[in-house]
Amino acid sequence: MNTTALDSPLPVRRPRLRMQTLLPYLLSLPALLVCIGILIPFFTAFGYSFQRYNLSFPDQRGYIWFDNYIDLFTDSAFWNTVRVSLIYTVGTVGVQLLLGMGIALLLKERNRINNLMSVLLILPLMVAPAIASLMWKLMTNPNFGVLNYLLGLVGITDFGWSSRPESAMFTVILVDTWVYTPFIVVLLLAGLRALPPQPFEAAQLDGVPATFVFFRITLPMLTPYILTAGMFRMLDSIQQFDIIYSMTQGGPGDALTAFQVQAYLEAFSFSNIGRSAALVMILWAITYVLSTIFIKQWLKLRQRARGQV
Repeated sequence: MNTTALDSPLPVRRPRLRMQTLLPYLLSLPALLVCIGILIPFFTAFGYSFQRYNLSFPDQRGYIWFDNYIDLFTDSAFWNTVRVSLIYTVGTVGVQLLLGMGIALLLKERNRINNLMSVLLILPLMVAPAIASLMWKLMTNPNFGVLNYLLGLVGITDFGWSSRPESAMFTVILVDTWVYTPFIVVLLLAGLRALPPQPFEAAQLDGVPATFVFFRITLPMLTPYILTAGMFRMLDSIQQFDIIYSMTQGGPGDALTAFQVQAYLEAFSFSNIGRSAALVMILWAITYVLSTIFIKQWLKLRQRARGQV
């Protein structure tokens, strides 16, 4: 009789194997909780957008289905909100991409000065947008603002900044540019330093002009990074609230009533939760369409870079 087989212990399932099986689910749990935390208010707002829900008249609450959307699309104030949001988005993204590209090209070479400047440029990103807006509001104050004093030295007096409709948009775009241009610089600088050096070395040996190198070599290779930076800033700009509200509360008049500002005013100033939720849903739809277009273009550029198209 073979006693060796009888004496050998039975295989025991180790706790490590069980832990390895559960680990993917445990790691995905925070993402699942965040997803649930996002979807609950989203579907709540979606339901409110189909209701007559005014906190001033709680007894009149009920479903009116698409009436909130119809009222918005037939209201001139809504189209002013669309216009303001688009102007703000195009202005901020365009200016920041141009400035970010220029600064990134200046800081492309690795040396001590450029490395120090790269660190200093990140400082505005460390300031909360609302705090930055209050700082700029003090600097543009007509009575004691330092910027008005500097403009007075060159003969410009009584500049309205955020207190006049004709200059309010310029002011908030200026503040947004100061806060978020470093974000563009960081992304484009990383892209520039990641480009392969061989095409640039060959162009330098052949004596190719710098403008040709930039437009025919650097820019096409950097396009995915530019598209990524532009997409992130576009999605953030079209939903902008803190800078605009901190500077002007959407004024003067309706000069800066962007989507988020108008939704805030509808909910907390006019107590119209249904109309505010409809505005938020329209903003979500616009954001979804724009982000889908950007992502499709980015995927096409990546496939083209890999030679798959």
